[in-house]
Amino acid sequence: MPETTITKLKLLEGYKFGVEFDVSDMPDFVVDELKPIGQGSGPNPPRLLSAAVGHCLSSSLLYCFNKARVRVRNLETTVKANIVRNEEGRLRVKNLDAQIHLEVEDEDKERVSRCLEIFENYCTVTPSVRKGIEVNVNYVL
Repeated sequence: MPETTITKLKLLEGYKFGVEFDVSDMPDFVVDELKPIGQGSGPNPPRLLSAAVGHCLSSSLLYCFNKARVRVRNLETTVKANIVRNEEGRLRVKNLDAQIHLEVEDEDKERVSRCLEIFENYCTVTPSVRKGIEVNVNYVL
Protein backbone atom coordinates (compact mmCIF):
# COMPACT_ATOMS: atom_id res chain seq x y z
CA MET A 1 0.00 0.00 0.00
CA PRO A 2 1.42 3.43 -0.90
CA GLU A 3 2.45 5.65 1.97
CA THR A 4 2.55 9.42 2.03
CA THR A 5 4.55 11.48 4.47
CA ILE A 6 4.23 15.20 5.06
CA THR A 7 7.07 17.47 6.09
CA LYS A 8 6.47 21.19 6.65
CA LEU A 9 9.10 23.91 6.64
CA LYS A 10 8.40 27.35 8.10
CA LEU A 11 10.70 30.33 7.64
CA LEU A 12 12.09 31.45 11.00
CA GLU A 13 14.67 34.07 9.92
CA GLY A 14 17.31 34.51 7.25
CA TYR A 15 17.62 31.08 5.64
CA LYS A 16 16.69 29.19 8.81
CA PHE A 17 13.55 27.06 8.67
CA GLY A 18 11.75 25.06 11.32
CA VAL A 19 10.96 21.53 10.14
CA GLU A 20 7.83 19.73 11.33
CA PHE A 21 6.80 16.18 10.55
CA ASP A 22 3.39 14.55 10.33
CA VAL A 23 4.19 12.29 13.29
CA SER A 24 3.29 13.93 16.59
CA ASP A 25 5.99 12.30 18.71
CA MET A 26 8.82 13.08 16.27
CA PRO A 27 10.93 16.07 17.33
CA ASP A 28 11.04 19.15 15.13
CA PHE A 29 14.40 20.55 14.12
CA VAL A 30 16.03 23.47 12.29
CA VAL A 31 17.67 23.55 8.88
CA ASP A 32 19.80 26.41 7.58
CA GLU A 33 22.24 27.32 4.86
CA LEU A 34 25.93 27.55 5.65
CA LYS A 35 27.67 30.89 6.20
CA PRO A 36 27.89 33.38 4.57
CA ILE A 37 24.36 32.93 3.18
CA GLY A 38 22.84 31.48 6.35
CA GLN A 39 24.10 31.05 9.88
CA GLY A 40 24.83 27.32 9.73
CA SER A 41 22.47 26.67 12.65
CA GLY A 42 21.30 23.38 11.15
CA PRO A 43 22.04 21.00 8.30
CA ASN A 44 21.78 22.30 4.75
CA PRO A 45 20.11 20.39 1.86
CA PRO A 46 23.15 18.33 0.73
CA ARG A 47 23.75 17.21 4.32
CA LEU A 48 20.09 16.27 4.74
CA LEU A 49 20.27 14.25 1.51
CA SER A 50 23.45 12.55 2.73
CA ALA A 51 21.81 11.78 6.07
CA ALA A 52 18.71 10.34 4.37
CA VAL A 53 20.77 8.06 2.13
CA GLY A 54 23.12 7.03 4.94
CA HIS A 55 20.30 6.33 7.37
CA CYS A 56 18.33 4.37 4.79
CA LEU A 57 21.32 2.20 3.89
CA SER A 58 22.27 1.67 7.54
CA SER A 59 18.73 0.82 8.63
CA SER A 60 18.15 -1.56 5.73
CA LEU A 61 21.41 -3.37 6.45
CA LEU A 62 20.65 -3.54 10.18
CA TYR A 63 17.15 -4.89 9.46
CA CYS A 64 18.64 -7.67 7.32
CA PHE A 65 21.22 -8.46 10.01
CA ASN A 66 18.49 -8.67 12.63
CA LYS A 67 16.46 -11.05 10.45
CA ALA A 68 19.57 -13.18 9.83
CA ARG A 69 20.41 -13.10 13.56
CA VAL A 70 23.74 -11.38 12.93
CA ARG A 71 24.82 -9.65 16.14
CA VAL A 72 26.13 -6.19 15.32
CA ARG A 73 28.71 -4.71 17.66
CA ASN A 74 29.05 -1.47 15.71
CA LEU A 75 27.77 0.04 12.49
CA GLU A 76 28.94 3.47 11.33
CA THR A 77 28.12 4.99 7.97
CA THR A 78 29.86 7.96 6.39
CA VAL A 79 28.34 9.64 3.35
CA LYS A 80 30.35 12.09 1.28
CA ALA A 81 28.40 14.42 -1.01
CA ASN A 82 30.49 15.58 -3.94
CA ILE A 83 29.20 18.99 -4.98
CA VAL A 84 30.18 20.51 -8.33
CA ARG A 85 29.03 23.29 -10.60
CA ASN A 86 26.97 22.27 -13.62
CA GLU A 87 27.21 23.73 -17.14
CA GLU A 88 25.25 26.80 -16.02
CA GLY A 89 27.55 27.31 -13.03
CA ARG A 90 24.98 26.19 -10.46
CA LEU A 91 25.91 23.91 -7.56
CA ARG A 92 24.66 20.33 -7.84
CA VAL A 93 25.25 17.09 -5.94
CA LYS A 94 27.26 15.10 -8.47
CA ASN A 95 27.29 11.88 -6.48
CA LEU A 96 27.22 10.42 -3.00
CA ASP A 97 29.87 8.05 -1.69
CA ALA A 98 28.70 5.92 1.24
CA GLN A 99 31.06 3.85 3.34
CA ILE A 100 29.69 1.46 5.95
CA HIS A 101 31.99 0.23 8.71
CA LEU A 102 30.78 -2.99 10.34
CA GLU A 103 31.70 -4.94 13.40
CA VAL A 104 29.83 -8.19 13.95
CA GLU A 105 30.39 -11.11 16.26
CA ASP A 106 32.99 -13.50 14.81
CA GLU A 107 30.64 -16.49 14.84
CA ASP A 108 28.06 -14.50 12.80
CA LYS A 109 30.39 -13.43 9.97
CA GLU A 110 29.34 -16.28 7.66
CA ARG A 111 25.80 -14.84 7.55
CA VAL A 112 26.91 -11.32 6.58
CA SER A 113 27.49 -11.83 2.84
CA ARG A 114 23.83 -12.56 1.97
CA CYS A 115 22.71 -9.33 3.64
CA LEU A 116 25.41 -7.38 1.81
CA GLU A 117 24.02 -8.76 -1.48
CA ILE A 118 20.38 -7.80 -0.89
CA PHE A 119 20.00 -4.99 1.67
CA GLU A 120 20.10 -2.09 -0.82
CA ASN A 121 16.98 -3.50 -2.51
CA TYR A 122 15.01 -2.76 0.67
CA CYS A 123 16.23 0.80 1.16
CA THR A 124 13.48 3.30 0.31
CA VAL A 125 15.60 6.38 -0.38
CA THR A 126 18.84 5.26 -2.05
CA PRO A 127 17.34 3.45 -5.09
CA SER A 128 14.91 6.35 -5.52
CA VAL A 129 17.75 8.88 -5.55
CA ARG A 130 19.71 6.71 -7.98
CA LYS A 131 16.85 6.69 -10.47
CA GLY A 132 15.97 10.35 -9.98
CA ILE A 133 12.81 11.35 -8.20
CA GLU A 134 10.15 13.38 -9.93
CA VAL A 135 9.60 16.62 -8.02
CA ASN A 136 6.37 18.53 -8.61
CA VAL A 137 6.29 22.14 -7.43
CA ASN A 138 3.10 24.18 -6.97
CA TYR A 139 2.80 27.76 -5.76
CA VAL A 140 0.05 29.15 -3.56
CA LEU A 141 -0.04 32.93 -3.22
